[in-house]
Amino acid sequence: MRGCAAGCIVLSFTVVTGLARAEQALPQVTIDAPGAAKPKPKRHHAREATSRQGRAVPTPTPGASSSSAAPGAGQASAPLSAPQNQAASSRVITGAEINALPFMRPGEALEAAPGLVVTQHSGEGKANQYFLRGFNLDHGTDLAITIDGMPVNMPTHGHGQGYADVNFLIPELIGSMTVRKGPYFADVGDFGSAGALGIEYLRAMPKTLAEVTIGSFGYRRLLGAGSTRVGDGTWLAAFEANTYNGPWDVPDNVRKLNGVVRYSQGTTTDGFSLTGMAYSNRWTSTDQVAQRAIDQGLIGRDGSLDPTDGGISSRYSLSGRFAKSSDIGQTDISAYVIHSSLQLYNNFTYFLDDPVNGDQFNQRDRRTVLGLNGTQRFDYRFAGLPVETRVGLQTRSDRINVGLNKTFQRDWLSTVRADDVSEQSLGLWTDTTVRWTDWLRTTAGVRQDYFSGRVISDNPANSGNASASMTSPKAGIVLGPWASTEFYGNAGTGLHSNDIRGATITVDPNTGDPVNRVPLLVRSKGAELGIRNKSIPGLTTSLAVFVLDFDSELLFVGDAGTTEASRPSRRVGVEWTSQYRPLSWLGLDLDVAYTRARFTDFDPAGDFIPGAPAWVASAGLTLGEQRGWFGALKGRYFGPRPLIEDDSVRSLSSLIFNARAGYRFDNGVRVQLDVLNLFNAKTNQIEYYYLSRLPGEPLGGVDDRHVHPMEPLAVRLTLAGTF
Repeated sequence: MRGCAAGCIVLSFTVVTGLARAEQALPQVTIDAPGAAKPKPKRHHAREATSRQGRAVPTPTPGASSSSAAPGAGQASAPLSAPQNQAASSRVITGAEINALPFMRPGEALEAAPGLVVTQHSGEGKANQYFLRGFNLDHGTDLAITIDGMPVNMPTHGHGQGYADVNFLIPELIGSMTVRKGPYFADVGDFGSAGALGIEYLRAMPKTLAEVTIGSFGYRRLLGAGSTRVGDGTWLAAFEANTYNGPWDVPDNVRKLNGVVRYSQGTTTDGFSLTGMAYSNRWTSTDQVAQRAIDQGLIGRDGSLDPTDGGISSRYSLSGRFAKSSDIGQTDISAYVIHSSLQLYNNFTYFLDDPVNGDQFNQRDRRTVLGLNGTQRFDYRFAGLPVETRVGLQTRSDRINVGLNKTFQRDWLSTVRADDVSEQSLGLWTDTTVRWTDWLRTTAGVRQDYFSGRVISDNPANSGNASASMTSPKAGIVLGPWASTEFYGNAGTGLHSNDIRGATITVDPNTGDPVNRVPLLVRSKGAELGIRNKSIPGLTTSLAVFVLDFDSELLFVGDAGTTEASRPSRRVGVEWTSQYRPLSWLGLDLDVAYTRARFTDFDPAGDFIPGAPAWVASAGLTLGEQRGWFGALKGRYFGPRPLIEDDSVRSLSSLIFNARAGYRFDNGVRVQLDVLNLFNAKTNQIEYYYLSRLPGEPLGGVDDRHVHPMEPLAVRLTLAGTF
């Protein structure tokens, strides 16, 4: 749980209540972002180890583009404050901006966040792989994702800590996405040290949307979404069905069903909503394969070394949100219940551990999550200065059945470990913002997190209780504007939790050898200096320089059921983002990020962090008005990464372009053609370097690069209508 003694909170509240924010009575000095809502390994045995660690466009109507939101049309739940005014790297991006650019899969919609790369290496039902600020975030560790106020990241997950599966995301329902980076924000807790993405769905559709898409490699998608007024409220409903085979020799055979139903009354600041979501997916996956198997002609570039890999996943949720404004400020309360399950089959090392049956393993995760979030904002004056103080509570309880089995073609062979886990977290936080003058405002805050839980393992030696707490202070300052320019400084400490099984383990589930426990919580520390300028009409440009330290980067070895302690690290980087709107029908975006990521202790193996990207860049061009011809072009560069600590083996880089062209008719019909991987770049989605064994190779295995190819050029044709 995340928590603190009452005295700790009272003290923190007392310290920060002398600070605060601006009121409407004073001159407006904030700078709004365009589109913002306004009111080993050290060659560890490959084992897909889990590292511990916007685009504004001419806003179309839902029927005019793949976005279903237009200003004033649908109502999206807005952030409490304006995050784009908290740090140079923070932004709010509208759903229309996100959907204006083409992307291959739902997770890639998140790449609207500058500097974020989203890839996939194991079928279209498994969580994406995320890269941000020099982190290979695996499937979500240190990138906190929420959708409609519900956390996506899953602690103590069968496939890795912080597992964040966004395949249930329906991009056309996105109202806004809040992007924040670094451990500087008191209302962001676990998994948020590198970044936090808050996605809010629309409360109402401006028009009913019906859409069908067909494309290369068996891609089929049907979407229907609409809303209607009933009495004092609004009903919204959306349904999605999707099939896809991919270019692989063994078809993915994706079968996905997805739906959302919402009832809401009032507004995001004075009203409530009740939302139900349901998602189900099953697929076969072509995982990363040994490069030598391709080079030797054993398989083709799109071939598989275990055609029975894949999985079944589902997620069902019910959530409610209540908001009320008053003379003293704003009250926001939300609660949710989530039930999710995953059965995942992978084989990363082929015949290394078991030369007869092979190394396929099954990871299962079934859980029920209960959560409650509450925030109270107080607006007042202190010594004549306008002040905003926020006090919040975030609590969560996970009941988890998690296991790891050895399998052969999805048939059970033996159990490595099986656990029933109860894990709770409580976070209490407060921050205060003061506008001292029309060119100076400061924020100070503190967060107290408390985690606890119990593991009941099939091996009693690995059962036990664990708990930990951590206090995290935060601070920020904003100077300006001068000549439409503001300067930002932010600093703070944060944390990430580790798989609680690593905090209770005493023996290796595979060998029975003694193993060391790991801490339940790991400290992060970060700082950022930045500048944002809007002196040129239509242009917003930001520059941020940051540093982020971790006391330890831990690795959860998914197919061994153990957690390995890694090394302390530091990342130093710079990010430059620009959005330019010279004309109503023309938009240009450019994001460039560089990060130097290193372990900070000495080890003869080297100090490079495997998988950590140095250079990431993207550029976007959007054309068109709400009617007539429209188009878009996006390019994303993903630089080479070290694959082992001495940097002697590096991944390929990739430069991928996606393009869109279409026409919007006056009657609400839209025809749209997307071309993905426009220039048919032959590169890889993901690369690892580790030990594996193919049939006939030495029993000790071979160190090799393991890759998942980028999908070749693909086209998708969409016919949509609004009414």
